[in-house]
Amino acid sequence: MLKLGNLLKITGLNGFARFNSYPAVATAAQAEWRPSRAVWLENMDTVEPAHSGIVELDNAVFGASPRIDIVHQNIEWQRKYRFVSFAHTKTRNEVRGGGRKPWPQKGLGRARHGSIRSPLWRGGGIAHGPRSPTTHFYMLPFFNRVLGLVSTLSIKLAQDDLHVVKNLEIPTDDPQYLQDLVAARQWGPSVLFVDATDVLSRNISISAENIDHINLMPTYGLNVYSMLKHNTVVLTEDAVRSVESKLLEHLNRNDARALMCKFKYDK
Repeated sequence: MLKLGNLLKITGLNGFARFNSYPAVATAAQAEWRPSRAVWLENMDTVEPAHSGIVELDNAVFGASPRIDIVHQNIEWQRKYRFVSFAHTKTRNEVRGGGRKPWPQKGLGRARHGSIRSPLWRGGGIAHGPRSPTTHFYMLPFFNRVLGLVSTLSIKLAQDDLHVVKNLEIPTDDPQYLQDLVAARQWGPSVLFVDATDVLSRNISISAENIDHINLMPTYGLNVYSMLKHNTVVLTEDAVRSVESKLLEHLNRNDARALMCKFKYDK
């Protein structure tokens, strides 16, 4: 969940929010003047927390100034691309009746009409009404998606809601062990575990399967909506390096113009 107090600390100076035109991601020159981000490397083999080292995080990915507007764009995009509207109205050709002309064209002094199912009539067809199924899918610009991930990761780290573990190996497949571990670490009511591969260990897969508020995800499925939906995001050390390498590659690529073309799809 977004915490306004912590968010103002990372977006502002002395508690005051800054709204300027600076880039959302730190450039190489700006990153030199910032202390590198670092987090404890935690364990999963015991319920009590234990630290086995420190993991250095790249400022361009985990220390960027958050763009709340782009985060909101990502959330709206993810909500709408899977939404299909089934609202449906009938046209004048689909409404029952209205086959004959209601009265002669001339001679009665009335306005001319050809059918009582015209959109002008009560009980007639609907002109330009919704037709189902209607998709609300659209493709968010590529770099808006990249900056959305960077902003969300930076927000989670600044709020102390992002943790790094060595791996996801736990000693038992009992769901109670995983619940006790989450409670002891104070990771909140919902946790998202992210690993670099989609082939996870047997114990944590069985444990998380029976717990609704704990979910597993590979790095290629990491998205803004899922990270904000969960209170805490837990990444393995391999997942951190994988996410960093992918996002840094996209932040520094030189074929940006080719990726900014409008997305087209076949209806």
